[in-house]
Formats: sequence, structure tokens, C-alpha cells
Amino acid sequence: MRTTIWRACGLALLLDPAAAAAQQAAPPPADSPAAGSAQGDVSVTIYTNNVALVQDIRPLALASGRVQQSFPDVSAAIRPETVSLTVPDATIVEQNFDYDLLSPSSLMEKAVGETITLLRTNPATGVETRERARVLAVNGGVVLDVNGHVEVLRDDGLPVRAIFDRVPDALRARPTLSVTLASTRAGSRPATLSYLSRGLGWSADYVALFDDRSGTVDVQGWVTLKNTSGTTFAHAKTLLVAGEVGSSDDEDSGNYVPRRRRPTRTQPGTETSGREQLGDFYLYPLAARTTIADKQTKQVSFLDAKGVAARSGYRFDNGWLGTSNEPRSAQSVLRFSNSGAAGLGDALPAGVVRVYVRDARGQPQFVGENRIDHTPQGSTIALPTGDAFDVKVQPVTVSRTRLGNDRWRTAMRYTLTNARARPVTVELVQNGLDWADVRVVEDSAHGERRDAGTLAWQVAVPANGNATVTATFDTRY
Repeated sequence: MRTTIWRACGLALLLDPAAAAAQQAAPPPADSPAAGSAQGDVSVTIYTNNVALVQDIRPLALASGRVQQSFPDVSAAIRPETVSLTVPDATIVEQNFDYDLLSPSSLMEKAVGETITLLRTNPATGVETRERARVLAVNGGVVLDVNGHVEVLRDDGLPVRAIFDRVPDALRARPTLSVTLASTRAGSRPATLSYLSRGLGWSADYVALFDDRSGTVDVQGWVTLKNTSGTTFAHAKTLLVAGEVGSSDDEDSGNYVPRRRRPTRTQPGTETSGREQLGDFYLYPLAARTTIADKQTKQVSFLDAKGVAARSGYRFDNGWLGTSNEPRSAQSVLRFSNSGAAGLGDALPAGVVRVYVRDARGQPQFVGENRIDHTPQGSTIALPTGDAFDVKVQPVTVSRTRLGNDRWRTAMRYTLTNARARPVTVELVQNGLDWADVRVVEDSAHGERRDAGTLAWQVAVPANGNATVTATFDTRY
């Protein structure tokens, strides 16, 4: 209701010009990097979990003794309990964050009990009349005491303006941090203000152009900055931190999040990246200062690697000894490494990789996307991009025989078909072998038992042909 009260009453709300002028803060210096803003030299460190560290150095002219100092243009999503202020020869006595911002509705609500001026215009003659009125209530509409009688302002189309003598002390035109300082001397000095803010975050996005003939992929990485903090940070030094930083805001929502249908599989690397680190996190500084405007999404390039070794392939995952009445598509998989030898040589922040392939006319076409987690340098990445049209797999439970003592013998057959004009290799994976004391009795292709729950085969399927893998398992159930 608050945002619609003044509209429903057909009011234009104005401050008395003289009173408004008296309350304007002195404009920033002409050479200020944030013209029109009270911010000083701003540095913003942005993390991937929608939190940022803001550091703002502003010059202050302070008197001696106890003084009040306002810091407008702080983030509207500031976490006040994280504020740190360092002022030479001064200590903090008290601080307040004023987030009740000036708006037509908040101005009218704060005027309850106060006297304002109503300016009415006769639509026929254009004659303006003024009268004083006391605001009695603002509850779904504005109730006034006008010359001893009660009047409710209606949306009747007649032009009415409400003129206020001043801005209430409780309202601020911009998010403002108010601080009481005990200053031991008078004079100008720099003040360093730092705080954590919500509403600032970043993610990585990748564009990968794959060339199957040369077996290479060109990878371009983009940083996507998002600012929903309610404040613009102008001409800011910007540093991005890749990694999951712990926060007290982290809460388990209790909602079940289903596993991704095509998870990216990564074999972690062991190469040390040449990027600057902060503890266990990698730093991605932007090369130049930038303005991060409120309600803005900004993209900045941070990676451009050409000719990275890569290859395409296929993968099929079968659930615990599951059977299928129809053949199912294998996953199309792009495999590459971010090692130095492969040509990429960088740690990769978590993000979405979008894969493109050139068509017969040489035009790049989108063929799929998937997400990677924070990936150390030297890792091997298997990125599923979609379901293959021509490569199918049909798993079938051939037989199930009880052996006694609650053990069973299950015979499986996997039929792989390839309608392409060239041979392919399919990574055939039987999952779910870790919960029923499963033992592999025999398998025709001699698969690799990668862990207690997984048996994988590399199956060569000829062009326009098929291949079959059989396996027998002893299980508890």
C-alpha cells in the first residue's frame, strides 16, 4: 500500500524550495570520480555468493570533540554489523544506518501530525489557491484537517499538490550511514569506511568454439557482474574472488534440489595456477576501474585461449542394473583439459560453458551447454552438451537367478548402435554397484572398476554398425 497512497490521492508532493535548498549537501568536487555521489576512492571485492566487501576512502573535515558525520551513498544492502571506520585521531561513539528512504509515500506518512500546504488549481480558470492542512492519518488514503473540518483526498482528477516545509529528519534521499565521532583535533583527514554488502555478485560464463577436425577448442571467458544493492559504485577498483566463501547468511532452505541430469565430470588437476591467490581462493582483478551501476549486469572478458586440445565423445550411464524397453540416446560429451600443456593453462571459476560448432557454411551454431564447478588448473573436464541423435544404447536384464543366502546373479546385455558414417567410442558406465555388495563375475569387454559403485567400458562402435557388451553380477539383493 505504501507505494500507492500518494497516487490514489491524486497528489503531486513538493518540498518548499527554500527549505529543500537548505538541506542539500555540498556537491562533490568537480574532479571527483563519482560526480554526483558522496563516495570517495572506492574498491569493491566481489565474491560468488552474492556478497561483496566495499572499501571507501573519503576526506572528512572534522571539528574537535563529539561530532556527527554522515556517509551517504553507502550500499542500500549494507550489513551494518560489519561496518569498520578508521579515522585518524577520532573514535566511533555510535553508528546508525538510515535506510528509510525519501519517497512520496514515506514523506506523507512522516508528515502525520504536521501541517502542510495544499495547492489547488481550478481546471477551468487555472487559478491556484493555497490552504494549510494538518495531516491526520495515512491509512489507505490521506486524511486531513482543513480549517477545522476533516477532508479525505480523493482521486477525482482535480489537480492538487502537497507542499512540505522540510524533509523529516528520519528520511534520507540516499542510503546513509550516520556516525557519532569523538575527535581529538579539528582539521581534514581521510576516513576509511569498509563494510560487507549483499546484492553484489558475479559468475563466470564461457564460450567454447569446438573444431572436431583439428581436435581443438577456442575458449573465451566472461565475468558477469550483477548489482542489485540499491547503490551505484562509480569508478571503482574491482577485484573478483573465485571460491565459496563461508557466510552466516548461508542457510539450508530445506528444499530438495534434484541432481543434474547430465553432470559434468572432472578429474581434479594438480598444477599450480599463476594467478594471484588469497588464502584458498583465486583473484581476478579487472584491469581498469569500472562503474558498477545499480540494477545493471556487466560483462568483462578475463580469458581468451586459442587452440586448446579437445575431443568429442559419448557417454551412457545406466542405473543400478536397470533395463530399458527402448534404446536411449548416449550423451554428447566434449573433453578437454585446462592444463598448461593443453594450451589453456588457467584455473577456471565455476560457471556455464556454452559450446558452438561451425556448420557446413562456416557459421558457429550452438550445440549445448553445461556447468562446471571451480576447477583447479590441470584438470580433465568431461562436459555433456546434450543427447546424441545417432548413438543409442539399450541396457537389458537378460536373467536374474537366486543363488541362496539372499544372493542373486544378474546377467546384463548392453547393445550400442551407431548411425553415423564414422566409428565412435562410447564410455559405457554401469552405476549403483556400491549398495548391494556387488561382485563382477565376468564381462565381455573387461571394464574398469573405477570405484565401489562404478564399472566403465570404453566401447568402440563401428560406423553404421553396432556393438554388444555383456556382464554378469552377483549381488546381495
